[in-house]
Amino acid sequence: MSLTLTVDGERWRQHLLATAEKHPGLVPVCKGNGYGFTLGRLARRAQWLDERGHGVDTIAVGTYDELPHLASRFDGDLLVLTPWRPFESALEVDPALSGRLVHTLSRPEDVRDLLARQPDARFVLERLTSMQRHGLSARDLWAVAAELRSHPRARLEGIAFHLPLQQGSHVGEVHRLMTDVAGAELPDTPGARTIWVSHLTDAELAELRAAYPDFRLRPRIGTALWLGAREAMRVTSTVLDVHPVSRGDAFGYRSRTAPKDGHLLIVSGGTAHGIGLEAPTGDSSIKARAGALARGGLDAVGFVRSPFSTDGKQRLFAEPPHMQASMLFLPGGARVPQVGELVDVRVRYTTTSFDRVVVA
Repeated sequence: MSLTLTVDGERWRQHLLATAEKHPGLVPVCKGNGYGFTLGRLARRAQWLDERGHGVDTIAVGTYDELPHLASRFDGDLLVLTPWRPFESALEVDPALSGRLVHTLSRPEDVRDLLARQPDARFVLERLTSMQRHGLSARDLWAVAAELRSHPRARLEGIAFHLPLQQGSHVGEVHRLMTDVAGAELPDTPGARTIWVSHLTDAELAELRAAYPDFRLRPRIGTALWLGAREAMRVTSTVLDVHPVSRGDAFGYRSRTAPKDGHLLIVSGGTAHGIGLEAPTGDSSIKARAGALARGGLDAVGFVRSPFSTDGKQRLFAEPPHMQASMLFLPGGARVPQVGELVDVRVRYTTTSFDRVVVA
């Protein structure tokens, strides 16, 4: 009676090992819902990669609030991706973690504030990229470099570039950012020659490593690492009930009426799991826009395609999903699944909370 993620463990583990082998300096990203696996499982798997000689000495976490879920399951350093600010959970971190914690600093005033509170703090400086989310401008970076020269105990661990996903080649932008780093005259430490990068392709990483042999590039990888072996993963729901309906029969919370003869299929998985709460995909193609318009039209008359499939065909929601279960409409003539039968579910892993994760 669960929404279950089942993983072919051997295929998944082989993918993780191959990815770590291909990316020296790998920093696994463990954030949010743990890409569907849970944060704790990802932390343990990152530790496993390190113990197999892949040098995974750091993981990247999303927020300070996630630290308790990860710190006891991974022995190495913890890079927090959300920039440090002088309030809330950033000031409530367990002091026992201070030696392992690497902050992200994205404003000059935060550099001054953090070092006033903790002169030997460890941190990366985030350079503003074309994403325009967080980061220091080139002028800010120069100002921070001057500030750091008066803080000899400060522990600069590197510069971070968080690049957009869909932009074509990132190489030109990275060259410009690297020029800013070189011109900032940061204190001459290993951290000043370490670049933490997100969303570079393998080819881009290889090209940039060849162009900057004196710098260490550390790729922060989440989706391609944890979800890169989709063929090893299957999401299933369980059929909880089946009810025959005739055209005009009322059903559900809103007393909708059946459009024709068929069956109502009650399956596990609802809004509490993320079903029906789809996040924007970012796909701006004409095909995607047409699909959105079509879904909007179906929604207006109560026929919305669900992520649940039987016999290889996606079925329609009979009404909006409930908290723990969903009602599907199965038209007459379709095979009727039995109670207890598994139903395939197509989900977005980063927005789905599974009842069970089974790594076989």
